[in-house]
Amino acid sequence: MYEWVKALHVISVIAWMAGILYLPRLYVYHANAEPGSELSETFKVMERRLLKAIMTPAMIASFVFGFWLLWLIPDWMSEPWMHAKLACVFAMAGIHGYLAAIRKRFEADSNTKSHTFYRVLNEVPTVLMVVVVILVIVKPF
Repeated sequence: MYEWVKALHVISVIAWMAGILYLPRLYVYHANAEPGSELSETFKVMERRLLKAIMTPAMIASFVFGFWLLWLIPDWMSEPWMHAKLACVFAMAGIHGYLAAIRKRFEADSNTKSHTFYRVLNEVPTVLMVVVVILVIVKPF
């Protein structure tokens, strides 16, 4: 059972990360689009579908399978690397929520941030992902 749950966890994390890395990139381009333009409206559809059809279900699945793994191997909760990993995962979930709030601002044509802001924001999930992978594979502490 463990191998199946782990495989499903990794699959859902990959899907979540794909979306959480792509959505800010869409915002980079959307920030340069004229509000109300055909291009802006196209970005709105893309952003909504990515968030609601891929990212949010993948995030939920990541948490479900992740907690299932913790239930299968409860000793992991005594490991410091797991505490650090969970902190990073909850930070990633916070970024997910922030990206969802940004989508609502774009939807209302009320974005005030520049494309540069979204380029920088795009790097935060990347850094968290690198830290999580190192924690899980290397288990440095």
